[in-house]
Amino acid sequence: MISSSRLAPILITFPTTFAPMIQIAVFASGTGTNAQQIIQHFKGHPAIRIALIVGNKPGAGVFEVAARENIPALLIEKEKFLQGNAYTDELKALGIHFIVLAGFLWKLPKALVNAFSHKIINIHPALLPKFGGKGMYGNYVHEAVIAAGEKESGITIHFVDEWYDHGHIIFQASCAIADNETPATLAQKIHALEHTNYPMVIEKTVQTVKT
Repeated sequence: MISSSRLAPILITFPTTFAPMIQIAVFASGTGTNAQQIIQHFKGHPAIRIALIVGNKPGAGVFEVAARENIPALLIEKEKFLQGNAYTDELKALGIHFIVLAGFLWKLPKALVNAFSHKIINIHPALLPKFGGKGMYGNYVHEAVIAAGEKESGITIHFVDEWYDHGHIIFQASCAIADNETPATLAQKIHALEHTNYPMVIEKTVQTVKT
């Protein structure tokens, strides 16, 4: 047996600073199915946190998701968002680093795009640059894709700039369109691609882009 008095002292050091968490605000207008997938993906993540849910429709399902997941939520007002400071002061005060759009239907104002340049990520339910632009969302996109006789569709994850569906493309994934495809069946395929790919692409992107 070795006496403890004869053991040399061991110096243990601990880091005095820690890398800050990357904080994400998720913007959504509807039921929040994509938001729920994103929240689930980042639960317990050591470096990334969904810190805020932002919505523009009172009573939207995404607010129920926020309450259930115990995530702070912000209901935004149209005039202040589009004509005022676009809530940039509030977002910065909360320490938000990135914005993720998950079915958010308002066009983002220049003030917000400039404040979070290359830090706003959106997903579009088609293979851009086709079938993008004002009014092209949800079933409107799927109807247009099928009417055009396309053989494939898919998702596009991209950075957001001042124009609809125009920012730099980060990632695309595709699916085949069957001869008897309907907007409803195509929507199911697109949702599967969204849920599989969007959270992972968000994770990789925010860890690559400096905060």
